[in-house]
Amino acid sequence: MLHKWHGTIALINQALAEDEVANDTTTRILDPNLVCSAEVISKEKGVVSGIDVCIEVFLQVDSQINISSKMEEGSPVEKGQVVISLAGSITSILRAERTALNFIQRMSGIATLTRKYVDAISDTNATLIDTRKTVPGWRLLDKAAVRAGGGKNHRMNLADGVLIKDNHIAAAAAKNQTLPELIKRAKLLAPHTVKIEVECETIEEVALSLESGADIIMLDNMETELMREAVEKCKGIALTEASGGITIDSIREIALTGVDFISTGAITHSVKALDLSLDINLEVG
Repeated sequence: MLHKWHGTIALINQALAEDEVANDTTTRILDPNLVCSAEVISKEKGVVSGIDVCIEVFLQVDSQINISSKMEEGSPVEKGQVVISLAGSITSILRAERTALNFIQRMSGIATLTRKYVDAISDTNATLIDTRKTVPGWRLLDKAAVRAGGGKNHRMNLADGVLIKDNHIAAAAAKNQTLPELIKRAKLLAPHTVKIEVECETIEEVALSLESGADIIMLDNMETELMREAVEKCKGIALTEASGGITIDSIREIALTGVDFISTGAITHSVKALDLSLDINLEVG
């Protein structure tokens, strides 16, 4: 029901206002009583996501449009396949078209790229997770698209978990605080349900974090041999996450180190939109 969440509705209405759909100087030249049928069609192979959000855009413009989804969220889609069917006022459909496609194209692009990463490590024990490198305001939509593509979500926001990174460690060191002291303070201040993750670049940092009670060790930009050693050290003590510069070409080699999770921002910050279009059908007369 993400499409009915107040944040999504607000985002949709902001996008419609940005596009001045109520002041469409082109569509107003058409007969407002003209009705048509239409289809959202994929122009390339991929994974579809954002169907309900796309439908909601049309309904926010005109609740009288009849709309039906022809696919399930997260389904593979082939070139030429119909994703959504519509029928109603042509002026309403045309005003909503661009905004509706913007939502479903981006979300489908994320789902499609995510599925490629997931497939590359499907026979390993590693799980692909996302990051907070999302479009501002789109956090929940971007992460929903990751799930549609078969990936899992990392933190939704800063309140979801403690992640002690290099800048936190450096800031603490300026006050003569050690990493064990930082982890101890995190445990003291965080709710008991929140896990403590620590970013490590060396085996020494991994050992220190484990001794201090970290729940998850982030192996940041490590060479695979060093990562394999770190994974062995963490077994039975803490979960491991590989991060930093993960690409579709490198992810499998990283997964084979035995790491539990692999996080990459590429699936949300460098995504290519899936090409979908709206085809209008009407009787001439």
